[in-house]
Amino acid sequence: MKEELKYIGQKIVENDLELAKKVVFQKDTVLMKQIELSKMPIAERIKYRATLIRYFGEALYGNLDEIREKVICWGREAAQIAIRDNISLSSTLRGIYLYRTVIWDAFTKELNKREFAPITMLDVSKIIDPLLDLVCGIIGEEFEKHNQKLMDVAYTALEELSVPVVPIVKGIVVLPIVGAVDTHRAKLIMDISLHESVRLGVFNLILDVSGVPIIDTMVANQLFQVVKALQLTGVEVIITGIRPEIAQTVVKLGIHFGDIKTKATMMQALHELGIKKS
Repeated sequence: MKEELKYIGQKIVENDLELAKKVVFQKDTVLMKQIELSKMPIAERIKYRATLIRYFGEALYGNLDEIREKVICWGREAAQIAIRDNISLSSTLRGIYLYRTVIWDAFTKELNKREFAPITMLDVSKIIDPLLDLVCGIIGEEFEKHNQKLMDVAYTALEELSVPVVPIVKGIVVLPIVGAVDTHRAKLIMDISLHESVRLGVFNLILDVSGVPIIDTMVANQLFQVVKALQLTGVEVIITGIRPEIAQTVVKLGIHFGDIKTKATMMQALHELGIKKS
């Protein structure tokens, strides 16, 4: 039995390039178009396919653990190539499954020639099928990591946009806060306001909270921390936009704004800073 597996494996290895040429996707027009637009020349792509086919052949008579590691590396690299060439995950996986058909066609011919025992077909399947599944799994993981990275970048950009520091005149900026404030967002507000204040040479910052739906003890404390941090860097802060209903809640909760300047509207704050309508 082992001799039959070795014979088949060696045949696959010897004909890896020829088998790789049969891995074509003519019926998959979407994948074919994506491949045509890719950066990898077809000759190089065929050699790359032949590498995986060779691993499948070697798995029938070599060290399976070593082959698994090689297949994992191949899968990761294949995923990066597909991502680089804008080939979708679904198209990539459909392409991988075509290797199974090519190898089985070659194996069936040898089976008929040599009259192998039927159990040999099962043994080949037990070795090669898990490797194909492994490749698909690795490719799926790499695509997931890539998509997560894109989402993280987009989320970071969105977060930064949610804390816009708007210059009014030299040294004066407005920071309008819209939406709920939690611990994470408060840290983001602090980080961005401090960074932008230094970068822009700010000495007056208007913190407008008219878009914050609820100001409770936690939110107030977070805002205090932001104000204190800015004051330590020499930036004077004016809080604006505390609505009447929020003012009542603040009083009931016993929250004290202390020596922090407050104004009803941003217009009042700008007027105090000497900025008037022309």
